[in-house]
Amino acid sequence: MRLLHTMLRVGDLDRAIAFYTRVLGMKLLRQQDNPEYRYTLAFLGFGSNPAHAELELTYNYGVTHYELGTAYGHIAIGVDDIYATCEIIRQAGAQITREPGPVLGGNTLIAFVLDPDGYKIELIQRSFPG
Repeated sequence: MRLLHTMLRVGDLDRAIAFYTRVLGMKLLRQQDNPEYRYTLAFLGFGSNPAHAELELTYNYGVTHYELGTAYGHIAIGVDDIYATCEIIRQAGAQITREPGPVLGGNTLIAFVLDPDGYKIELIQRSFPG
């Protein structure tokens, strides 16, 4: 088994795609409009299935806001340099809700950012093979 994708419902698909591509550096992998059923799907990621998990953004026609509820936690993304990444995100106008630093009770460097719909994204400093 492998994780294929995570789906988030968004209130403005263009705004969400811009955030994930321009601010976080993902690629728009494919998009599918389904006017008969009144929704559009956009799949984004740092690579595509099956090598990489993808993020599915779902826009339901006419719905501009969702209640996030209390069960949702966050999506985690590994980054090479958490301080530089947060500065790029800040310069792009996105909201950093937890500045980079060690996780409570540990040494792992983390930060949190909000996407335009209010979903939390955890950034975790990792070393990637070059």
